[in-house]
Amino acid sequence: MTVQLNRWKTWAGAAAVLVMSLTMAMPTHAQTSDFATWLDGVKRDALAAGISQATVDSALSGLEPIERVVELDRKQPEFTQTFWSYLDNSVTTGRIERARRLLAENRPLLDRVQARYGVQPRFLVAFWGLESNFGEHTGGYSVIQALATLAYDARRAAFFRAQLMDALKIIDEGSITAADMRGSWAGAMGQLQFIPTTFVNYAVDFDGDGRRDIWGNLPDVFASAANFLGAVGWRGDETWGREVRLPAEFDWDLANLKTRKSIADWQRLGVRRADGGDLPVADITGAVIAPMGHRGPAFLVYGNFDAILTWNRSILYAVAVGHLADRIAGLGPLGAKRLADERPLRRVEIEEIQTLLASLGFDPGEADGMAGSQTQAAVKAFQRQANLVPDGYPSVAVLEDLRRVAAQKATAN
Repeated sequence: MTVQLNRWKTWAGAAAVLVMSLTMAMPTHAQTSDFATWLDGVKRDALAAGISQATVDSALSGLEPIERVVELDRKQPEFTQTFWSYLDNSVTTGRIERARRLLAENRPLLDRVQARYGVQPRFLVAFWGLESNFGEHTGGYSVIQALATLAYDARRAAFFRAQLMDALKIIDEGSITAADMRGSWAGAMGQLQFIPTTFVNYAVDFDGDGRRDIWGNLPDVFASAANFLGAVGWRGDETWGREVRLPAEFDWDLANLKTRKSIADWQRLGVRRADGGDLPVADITGAVIAPMGHRGPAFLVYGNFDAILTWNRSILYAVAVGHLADRIAGLGPLGAKRLADERPLRRVEIEEIQTLLASLGFDPGEADGMAGSQTQAAVKAFQRQANLVPDGYPSVAVLEDLRRVAAQKATAN
């Protein structure tokens, strides 16, 4: 996913990256007028905002909404994606090897970018690899047409209208033509998959050729990524985090991004490196996260992890960026063992978890199949009551426990 794009998406919880399946609904429009009339209003607004007539004509003439874009925006989650399946798809042997090779090939450029913006080369290459597979997969949709479609649709009309206006500004400044501005169905563009607002605010003309080009110019690609990361608080003298081992008596109320402690404090609480060794001695605060509960890996994450989350509000994405950067640097795979019985939950199973929780007196929120923070809190409360490890992670095992307890309650009644 893309920079800032996920700010308008629902974050389905610390452990869930959702794989979509199509449940099509017909478009509902932001205006009662037809698309052509609505587009005339966009043209007037663009001209009033100072965008040239030439850009308005080249970008907006003859546009029609793309039905497929609306279909994709209407997709509903069917399965959660497990931690290991996500990581296996993101941090492959081939991607690691290619990333190392490309880092070596671009080392002088990456070093110059680091000198100016303070972002380590291995992280820039990791973002590049995950966002577009090193520039190979940047999207085939007309960005202007896709954004116009989504701005006309009612669901996120204001957000996408703002993106459309910024896309017109980018064309007007001469960074790219309307015909060449291609990207994802949601308007994410180039090798970084920036949305237009992010481009306007953070894209950089690093080589001084007069264009901010994140489509085909690697100096601009790397510098734009680094400029954004620096703006959201990246520290060039720190890493993202590390895998850790938690003590058997660990207090699971501490496993969240809001609970920040010094490394020394985590050490005193029994947190250790993945190999059992002591944590490093450093004046850094961090948070403990466990993306798949007590049966999966745990991580102690630092401030740079927050910067990655600003790029994409997914815990799994942020771990994948950090882990790929580590593998590029020569570090090994994660030490946590995989679960033989691990499988993703279906949307209907998460809905069942929510329904069962409510029937037992807990408050998971709406039974919408999205394992958000309220559902996780309800799972944790149930686990405590049932004398289970209270990690708040909705799993197949939790579903089975809920079914058992609910059946016992029904029998007792």
